[in-house]
Amino acid sequence: MQLVSPVSFYALSGLPLIEPGDDLAALIGHNLRENELDLVDGDVLVLAQKIVSKAEGLYINLDDITPSEQARALAAKLGKDPRHVEVVLSESDEIVKVGPRVIVAAHRLGFVMANAGIDESNISHGDGSGRVLLLPRDPDGSAAKLKARLEEEFGVSVGVIINDSFGRPWRNGVVGVALGAAGVPALVDRIGASDLFGRELKVTEIAIADELAAAASLIMGQAAEGVPAVLVRGFRSCAPNRPAAALIRNRERDMFR
Repeated sequence: MQLVSPVSFYALSGLPLIEPGDDLAALIGHNLRENELDLVDGDVLVLAQKIVSKAEGLYINLDDITPSEQARALAAKLGKDPRHVEVVLSESDEIVKVGPRVIVAAHRLGFVMANAGIDESNISHGDGSGRVLLLPRDPDGSAAKLKARLEEEFGVSVGVIINDSFGRPWRNGVVGVALGAAGVPALVDRIGASDLFGRELKVTEIAIADELAAAASLIMGQAAEGVPAVLVRGFRSCAPNRPAAALIRNRERDMFR
């Protein structure tokens, strides 16, 4: 009988609130040791998008935004702040759908998501009338930099996933998905492999990074849990590493736009 190795998930509790310019890799390394954890070869760290964006200083002060006529019209229709809508428009290549209090937008990085990923939750709003937080400018690049720093500090080979919450067509609720990844096979191509009965798989691709992100999200939570980092231990794959950009479906293959 073939035994399957267990995969374990460890919450990294006690990380401080992240501020622009913070050395995120150093803070994670310190936190691992505070939680009496070390890194070993093959570990994967799943990090909430917000702490990466915060460290990279990707705040926008709404007081500094002058909304366009398009933003004002959309805001009136949706009951939203026109300045927030203007930031959504500026971060998007296309508005895909407008629904009750939400704009489904194609972010400039290719993600199709609510409000272009621009968020007001779980951030400090400063002394003005509010601010919003943008997605990392290069999520795969951010993951690769954090991976390199952690590997240098701990002397092991690890993976890093930057996790965000996405809604899904035809399904209620949000799940974690990988915005960025390094050192993991974000997408595994099984086309040409055989199923249990010898039938050749024709279209099967597995979104490994999304599956790890979703599992880690069970521990991270979506509100005030305060767990923006999760250590995954025991995951193994012989597939080649691929960045999270491989998960974005080309417009030519998009059957829903």
